[in-house]
Amino acid sequence: MPVKVSVIATVKNEEHSIHRLLDSLAAQTRAPDEVVIVDGGSTDGTRHVLEQYAAKGVLPLRVLVCPGTNIAAGRNAAIEAATHDVIACTDAGVRLSPNWLADLLRPLEEDSTVPVVSGFFLPDPQTVFETALGATTLPALEDINPHCFLPSSRSVAYRRETWERVGRYPEWLDYCEDLVFDLRLYELFDSFPFVPQAVAYFRPRHSLRAFFRQYYLYARGDGKADTWRKRHLIRYLTYLVLLPSLLVLILGHSLWWSLLLLAGAAFVLRRPYQRLWPMLKRYGLFDRVRAVLWVPIIVVTGDVAKMLGYPAGVWYRWRHRLPSRHLSPGAR
Repeated sequence: MPVKVSVIATVKNEEHSIHRLLDSLAAQTRAPDEVVIVDGGSTDGTRHVLEQYAAKGVLPLRVLVCPGTNIAAGRNAAIEAATHDVIACTDAGVRLSPNWLADLLRPLEEDSTVPVVSGFFLPDPQTVFETALGATTLPALEDINPHCFLPSSRSVAYRRETWERVGRYPEWLDYCEDLVFDLRLYELFDSFPFVPQAVAYFRPRHSLRAFFRQYYLYARGDGKADTWRKRHLIRYLTYLVLLPSLLVLILGHSLWWSLLLLAGAAFVLRRPYQRLWPMLKRYGLFDRVRAVLWVPIIVVTGDVAKMLGYPAGVWYRWRHRLPSRHLSPGAR
């Protein structure tokens, strides 16, 4: 049964990237019934661009200006203002595949009991560094287990009652808000459809510094939300215990320990290089070498950023006594 859908997104200072989202929404084979975008207080020309698109009438676009809101509060405000009960969520700066909305809505239209549908996301790199970054940090489709994939809010659709049941997006988090939203979804629903062809393409960070800041903030969000404790513990043990121990043994002139270290590095870098290889076809030899060399630098930089960001988030959580990410008893 056909449904009407409100597409929502939040923006802030996206003057140079918002065109990609708006143009791809206008080109959808299944047009959105409504587009609601919340501007969290842009200081560049983002609002002017949005107003231009609204005036052209190429999209049924409404713009809400909510200065000072974080991403979670912006999404909640957009959903509150949305007219329709089916919500498709995406992000500023992405480029949506032409059938994105049609593919995302199909399970919801075919079965009225489906609470949420997850799409997919892929990198849209413009430089050698961005290509290496996308291959290193983002999963390929073959890496995904559809039964436990955590949807990205770049490409997901759900019913309004689903959003209400999980307690809306957690406004007490400035980052990792969609992760907590996803974990609550899995606490309520055992599984839901994964539609990999509903793709949102997005551009990776343009520099190592920007990537470091991104992963620092992500890990700080993990600390605030009290998520992925084991993953972070393993990272600390690897860098602060295992790696120094191996280096001490290597300094003792043991060839076998050197081989073990190389084997460990090869294991960590194996999958990023497998993803990178097909992405290098458009580059010449020099740029291919550069991309290959970027991968281990990106891995270490991301790990250091996480190791610095996570304790900052934990400390913030303790000081401000943030709420638990888990649902209260009986919420199911």
